[in-house]
Amino acid sequence: MLVAMLAGAVLLTGCGTGARGERTVEDGGRSRADGAPAPIHPDGGGRPAEDDRDGGAADAQGGEKRDAATAPDLVSTFALDVDTASYGYARRTLAGGRVPEPESVRPEEFVNSFDQDYPRPEGNGFSVTVDGARVEGGGGDWSLLRVGLATRPSGKTAERPPAALTFVVDVSGSMAEPGRLDLVKESLGILTDQLRDDDSIALVTFSDEAETRLPMTRLDGNRDRIHDAVAALEPTDSTNVEAGVSTGYDVAVEGRRRGANNRVVLLSDALANTGETEADAILERIGGARKEFGITLFGVGVGSEYGDRLMERLTNRGDGHTTYVSTPAQARDVFVDRLPAHLELRARDAKAQVAFDPGTVREFRLLGYENRHVANEDFRDDRVDGGEVGPGHAVTALYAVRMRDGASGRVATATVRWLDPRTRAPHEAVGTVDAAGIDRDLWAPGTSPRLQVSATAAYFAQRLRGAETPGAPRLGDLAERAGGLARRTEDTAVRRLAESIRSADRLMG
Repeated sequence: MLVAMLAGAVLLTGCGTGARGERTVEDGGRSRADGAPAPIHPDGGGRPAEDDRDGGAADAQGGEKRDAATAPDLVSTFALDVDTASYGYARRTLAGGRVPEPESVRPEEFVNSFDQDYPRPEGNGFSVTVDGARVEGGGGDWSLLRVGLATRPSGKTAERPPAALTFVVDVSGSMAEPGRLDLVKESLGILTDQLRDDDSIALVTFSDEAETRLPMTRLDGNRDRIHDAVAALEPTDSTNVEAGVSTGYDVAVEGRRRGANNRVVLLSDALANTGETEADAILERIGGARKEFGITLFGVGVGSEYGDRLMERLTNRGDGHTTYVSTPAQARDVFVDRLPAHLELRARDAKAQVAFDPGTVREFRLLGYENRHVANEDFRDDRVDGGEVGPGHAVTALYAVRMRDGASGRVATATVRWLDPRTRAPHEAVGTVDAAGIDRDLWAPGTSPRLQVSATAAYFAQRLRGAETPGAPRLGDLAERAGGLARRTEDTAVRRLAESIRSADRLMG
């Protein structure tokens, strides 16, 4: 899965009754405002309709009232995100007998870790699918609504532009733990054999200081040289992430290739303890190189102790993607099975906006995406940055939606906006769903199993971070649901999800 995830991510970064379409709009500029993740709302965040506000929502963790009336409308806007590191690290933590810290749990990354059955568009950009189902409980007429955005898979790898990859490898003392530097070295060795002759690699390492081990080097005729440089890596000293990232971007800028996919790949446990250890001081360097040269950052996390928040914030600012790996099988999946076909982009600066109809919807709660929030008025401002999405990706957003009594007709309209990766021309695609399209029981046999898997992953994440969500079963019951879905889908990833939920149930009592 390291190979599968790194592949889908290194070069990056709904289903049912949904209509879709596309239109071209006028071009614009781009920029991003960065900041710390927003506080986690106990029920995933949400907005009631203007005439339904009761002054707040109960905090599941502290019992205090919190204001849920955060906007005068029923519109939700966020930057797309294909990260999966939060789920991978949670699985590793639970397998080690510990419950992950609530702040490291991001529901959207749990949901986006699983395959979906969305239709794919013919060209760049997205298909849009919207569906859902009714849920029990929550003290009202609640449904779960799924918005699915999917890109077209890659064709022949020879059709993609060449890649120029700068690998920034953590060789600090903490990387000596099994499953850290040894796994990184194995992964880089696999990758060296998988890339094309016209691709290029640079290698930077960091501990207390950074060192350039290999300038940007073409693979053609140099694979043995690259293998030797990787094999020589040994752990030592402390962790100066700032030095590694800064030097890595210097090398990437110096070795950048016009017309190529230029990426920096950070492989680390992200446990910064030397130099600048806070994200903000490092972010400015990343942001500048991204804007000026279009060089994006992909983060691969390793280790039983992992600086999740630092890695996630760095890659968000670097228009990239994070994944977490802990086994050789995951490494091979990412580097062998998926990376060669994913060294390109399908969409730049992608944002989604979901507008709920006040005639049918009283309130909504988006599960996750707190630190990807975009102001509603900035949806069509292309100077406000979105997410970068590569080939064959599916992005899912789940909403808990409280319906009005006897609701019929349109429930929601979902719009995704992106820039063409080459021309930067903006495009949009739209999907809708009516009340009849979500009028089924979530766990009924006829409901899409992939919708059920998405719900299971989101409910699991919400439980881990102490959030109350309408329709969420107890962990024991959720594990049974996941086990049944694993048998129904014959998906080993869903089977592992069931195992993780059972572990959490034992640990959390």
